[in-house]
Amino acid sequence: MPSSAPTESGTSHQRARIRTAWLFLTPMLLALAVVAVWPLVRTFGFAFTDASLSAPGAASFIGFENFAVQDGGYWYGLISDPLWWLSVKNTLIFAFGSVTIEMLLGVTLALVMNASFPGRGLFRAAVLIPWAIPTVVSAKMWAWMLHDQFGVVNHVLLEVGLIAQPIAWLADPDLTMFSVILVDAWKTTPFVALLALAALQMLPKDCYEAARVDGIHPVRVFFGVTLPLIWPALVVAMVFRMLDALRVFDVVYIMTGNAESTMTMSVYARQQLVDFQDVGYGSAASTLLFMIIAIMTALYLTVLKADVVREGR
Repeated sequence: MPSSAPTESGTSHQRARIRTAWLFLTPMLLALAVVAVWPLVRTFGFAFTDASLSAPGAASFIGFENFAVQDGGYWYGLISDPLWWLSVKNTLIFAFGSVTIEMLLGVTLALVMNASFPGRGLFRAAVLIPWAIPTVVSAKMWAWMLHDQFGVVNHVLLEVGLIAQPIAWLADPDLTMFSVILVDAWKTTPFVALLALAALQMLPKDCYEAARVDGIHPVRVFFGVTLPLIWPALVVAMVFRMLDALRVFDVVYIMTGNAESTMTMSVYARQQLVDFQDVGYGSAASTLLFMIIAIMTALYLTVLKADVVREGR
């Protein structure tokens, strides 16, 4: 009987802490439900209707016709829209291209920032400047810098003799995606570099001292010691950036508008919703985009859980 008193007291204390935690979380959860959950539910609902922006209240249920419907031997809806599939292709190209560049440059910058040299603090602050600039501002800034007639990029390239005539970076279909990817990489590489730097500063020093004593080349040390140890942090950065790149809208729309060469799934959904005022069809595109990101998130959590279980064993 005496031994049960501390247990009951501890359980009561734990319940009190849980109630306090829920008390603090409730306002945030209510705000999240208002600004995120309810619009998401409404979008799902509109995806199965013929709602129009001019008369959203007069919508009628049409089932899966916005996604796919067969009539007279032909398929209609998103599944048969070549522009939708082009936007899916552009989104994947943008995501994999930008994330690959960001990972390579981010790790390189992290290695430099982790080294000891005069002015390291100033260099670290300078690296974070692109990440601190709002995306709208940086996209508009680069749009002017890449302007074919007034842009500073063409001016510099002409002055040093690398090009003979101005290049239409944001008008040439063969260059627009490349330009947008580079601008996004410039903006978000500091995020990857920051996570990689944090991982580098947690590494044990004795491994590098032993490698230095054994005379192992720094390149072999990086691939044999450093990279495996910071890989979990890089995976987290890569997944976060991939999920963010799949839903990209602002940098693409500000720099190239509705250009088909760079149209992503988010830009496509916006065009259907706003320009064409087809709320039902645009909501269907937004729903598919959400499902793609949700599936990738679920796959990531599954792999992460498997890694945790494996390490626990």
